[in-house]
Amino acid sequence: MTINILLADDSGLVRQVLTDMLHQSPDIRVVGCACNGSDAVDLTLSLKPDLVIMDLVMPVMDGLAAIEEIMSVAPTPVLVLSAAVEATELSRAFHAIKRGALDVMEKPAVDIPGALDDFRSRLQEKVRLLSGIRVIRHPRRRLRSKAPDEIGVSGPVPKLLAIGASTGGPKAVMSLLKTLPADFPATVFVVQHIADGFAEGFATWLDRECAISVRIAVDGAKYGPGEAVVAPGSSHMTISDGRIRLRDDPPVNCCRPSIDVFFNSLAQTTCNQVVSLLLTGMGKDGAQGLLRIKERGGTTLVQDENSCAVFGMPKEAIKLNAVDRVLPLECMPAAISKLFAVR
Repeated sequence: MTINILLADDSGLVRQVLTDMLHQSPDIRVVGCACNGSDAVDLTLSLKPDLVIMDLVMPVMDGLAAIEEIMSVAPTPVLVLSAAVEATELSRAFHAIKRGALDVMEKPAVDIPGALDDFRSRLQEKVRLLSGIRVIRHPRRRLRSKAPDEIGVSGPVPKLLAIGASTGGPKAVMSLLKTLPADFPATVFVVQHIADGFAEGFATWLDRECAISVRIAVDGAKYGPGEAVVAPGSSHMTISDGRIRLRDDPPVNCCRPSIDVFFNSLAQTTCNQVVSLLLTGMGKDGAQGLLRIKERGGTTLVQDENSCAVFGMPKEAIKLNAVDRVLPLECMPAAISKLFAVR
């Protein structure tokens, strides 16, 4: 089956390079090119591509406005290509995710030997993954946010909220963290699979968007209530003896940072004060770790299929019987409030 792609970039050279890269794969075809956001919207409507690859800085209508319009009139998976991992561009990239884009990649460095070959391989893989994701119309219909009455923990209020996410995760994580008060009575840890170079920008974006303080993890740092800590993009994150530990061990489940590595570190002790969430994502990372947390007395929740961009990781956790509750994303804030006694 052929995957049809629409390219939106104001640079003719970039459009040609991307087209050549994608056409090296027999299952991918570029069916249209746009040089501005307005044309991208029109071509999305007329060509109905499986995926739009979108630049953000374009004339007439920029990429942010184009993504918002596409999600409103013709919901289609969007992959953002960011020009550089710099503060301004990172901010645009995460605003694009907030408006409906599924993922972001940095444009390749043409002056580094082998960089284009590596980028081509990663781009083709990302295209195959994202093109099959169901995208729903924005603004999304809000679901009933009442948490099930049976959700709750006995004993003391939990001290840790651990969140794992992959594809579609940045927006999901943001929507949860935005509901937490600045004085949230626990530490939040986030392991998000994200493109190289974007983890620090993700933490900065969350810190700007949310009331709770958000920072990137630092090896050896202590942690406490009322803050969220995001795993860096190139190291596994664990916790031990009240401190954050970062490790450069090989990838687990093809991921570094790995959700399983972090969840397994939590499961080294009794987990009756741990609540773990496994959100949208491809593959199985986090499922085994979630099971270990449940077996050690922790509370485990996963995102339901209808609200996931990709139901892979939650589905694997459910198969392992590692899950206490399956909830729509919209119901999780109320569940978190109840579990952590937030009023």
